[in-house]
Amino acid sequence: MKEKKNCKLVSCRKTSIGGQALMEGIMMRGPQKSAMAVRRPNGEIFFEEEENTAKKRPAFCRWPLVRGVFGFIDSMRLGYKYLMRSAEIFCEEEAPLREKSEETPLTPQTGVENAVSATEESATEKAEQEPKSIFSGAAMTAMTVLATVLGVALALVLVFWLPAFIYQLLADHVLPDGARNSRMLRSVFEGLLKIVILVVYMALVSLMKDIRRTFMYHGAEHKTIFCYEKGLPLTVENVRKQRRFHPRCGTSFLILMLLVSIFVGLFIPAQFGTLTGMANTLVRAACKILLIPVMMGIGYELLKLAGKYDNWFTRVISAPGMWLQHITVREPDDGMIECAIMAFEAVMPEEDKTAYLALDDGPKSAI
Repeated sequence: MKEKKNCKLVSCRKTSIGGQALMEGIMMRGPQKSAMAVRRPNGEIFFEEEENTAKKRPAFCRWPLVRGVFGFIDSMRLGYKYLMRSAEIFCEEEAPLREKSEETPLTPQTGVENAVSATEESATEKAEQEPKSIFSGAAMTAMTVLATVLGVALALVLVFWLPAFIYQLLADHVLPDGARNSRMLRSVFEGLLKIVILVVYMALVSLMKDIRRTFMYHGAEHKTIFCYEKGLPLTVENVRKQRRFHPRCGTSFLILMLLVSIFVGLFIPAQFGTLTGMANTLVRAACKILLIPVMMGIGYELLKLAGKYDNWFTRVISAPGMWLQHITVREPDDGMIECAIMAFEAVMPEEDKTAYLALDDGPKSAI
């Protein structure tokens, strides 16, 4: 009854607000603002927000199928920016606390006070004794760019070249002549192998402690969005009760792109002229890479449908991504939910904030 009453005051809705799990924190992006809430090692929450600066693009950039490419680029750019910022905040707080704890062990009575003072004293000493180094900043930027380039290259090899290479081996040594050049067989085989590679990769990285915590923050993000869409006050208790699997998740987008790649692969010849072996594999992989914008555009439109409507079609296209979220989205603790609520409340449209304040218990972040 309580939930139905709240839905009358604040209509249950589908929102365009989305987010991303960071290093010990969460970023939320709304129509006007973006905000980040990161849990510091001393238990405090570092909060930062900024106005969204929309770039003026030609009208065709908002066309269906085209808008998905630009939306993906914007999401990657903003997500990378906040991910680096969260790592910077967490690491600059963690080192002074670790150094101070080695010199003066924390006691149960003075643990919090010592942690805060250790952070302040170490930060002051570091600022006074260690001048800023331009080279170190440039070196860090170079390493970050290099790591990004290598990561993208590895992803392209695993997702586009490896499946084509394995099929080519089978075609040359196992498959009969009639099936060797089948577009249908090749496209389905490569598409399913891509999905297997993605699932195995996600399962392996989830074994890392830091990644598991990031996946828990991912769950806090989803639960908070669900709580808002149901018209409930944003409290830790209400958020905790929500589902952790959301149809608009980036994980679902990845799966949709891979499924779309099977369809797109039907239009790519299995054999390019007289090319054989490695040469044919490289050409086919290159064609798939060039068609990535098409896959992005179709995947984005399908994801928007899944987030906006609830019917048999959207449930079918959402199912693979929802299954994969059993790996990439985990149950959060209350501290993670607090970060998600703080970031979400900051990016809510002003008219929604006013409506939420009309609820009996109001939007409390429990912080």
